Amino acid sequence: MHALAPPGFGPLLRQWRTARRMSQQQLAIESEVSTRHISYVETGKASPSREMVLILASALDLPLRARNSLLSAAGYAPVYRETDLGEPEMQPVRHAFDTILAHQEPYPAIVLTRAWDLVKMNQAFARMFAFFLDTPSDPIVGQNVMHSLLHPGGVRAYVENWEEVAGFLIDRLYRESTTELETSESRRLLDALLAYPDVPSGMAEVDLTTTPRVCVTVDLHKNGTRLRLFSTLTTLGTPMDVTAQELRIESYFPADEATGDWLRKSAASAAN
Repeated sequence: MHALAPPGFGPLLRQWRTARRMSQQQLAIESEVSTRHISYVETGKASPSREMVLILASALDLPLRARNSLLSAAGYAPVYRETDLGEPEMQPVRHAFDTILAHQEPYPAIVLTRAWDLVKMNQAFARMFAFFLDTPSDPIVGQNVMHSLLHPGGVRAYVENWEEVAGFLIDRLYRESTTELETSESRRLLDALLAYPDVPSGMAEVDLTTTPRVCVTVDLHKNGTRLRLFSTLTTLGTPMDVTAQELRIESYFPADEATGDWLRKSAASAAN
């Protein structure tokens, strides 16, 4: 006779499986667990072992935070630590971020959370942000990259191709949110952005069968200065800590020679 699963584990597993658009059979194939057993643990007729929880979480490709939640729902202690970035054991991670940000000079770069909150920035980004928006009207503009671009009081007024950029960002965020639970930070951030004036709700009507754009150029213009930039996102390889996994680096590059010249001159001027 199977031991009954703790309340909450089955529904949570089913929510993640649905979010990942996997059938019980597909999950069974990926995890090498029988479809019957997956059905039992989802309905609460069987209790999964700790190893089984981790196998299912891996098959679903869940982030570490979600794996901890799944373990807790099954009655087990979380196995992945969530260490504050300021703790001594995170010094190698801080050093890696600082090195990457420094090497990106004179071009901008920032460290972000999964919710697009700003954690660190290099001097190039600080100079560029201050040029376009010295004193944000709302603190959230200076704390979150998505809000800074879509908030009416953010850099939005200086983005010439704002609708294109907004559509690209909403598309990216929507695709991220569709593989997460309804209560995720991505879902809450998406709702907040769509609530801003002049952000069409139709922007969130993303056709997931289409291939997303690789990148978009942001065209900035203020007082005769025009900058054109695109960015890349980098994450740490195979981290075993929740904090380290959820941080990423966004590096900005000039899309034309004039932008590169402005960034280099800005750095040289600041050094004098």
